[in-house]
Amino acid sequence: MTGSTRSSGGLDDRRKRLLFRCWHRGTREMDLILGRFADSEIADLSNDELAEFERLIEVPDPDLYAALTLTGDQPLGAEYDTALFLRIKAFRASDQEA
Repeated sequence: MTGSTRSSGGLDDRRKRLLFRCWHRGTREMDLILGRFADSEIADLSNDELAEFERLIEVPDPDLYAALTLTGDQPLGAEYDTALFLRIKAFRASDQEA
């Protein structure tokens, strides 16, 4: 898979922007990790989770990639150690196994 499989139709403007940003990060690896997660989960995220997700995608790609992959040895700051971050990390692991 190389691009979004989800239409932005039916999403509010905030979710549409977030979905677009997840698929257009500048680093293909991060596009695939965050874009696939967003395709699957964006419609069901609560407002608090959306706010967390928006903060998380502001982290530079190299730092976020290192924290999300098993090879990464640089954990993010405590402010990013959230249930949503763990969901993204678990989603990435299960997506990779598929």
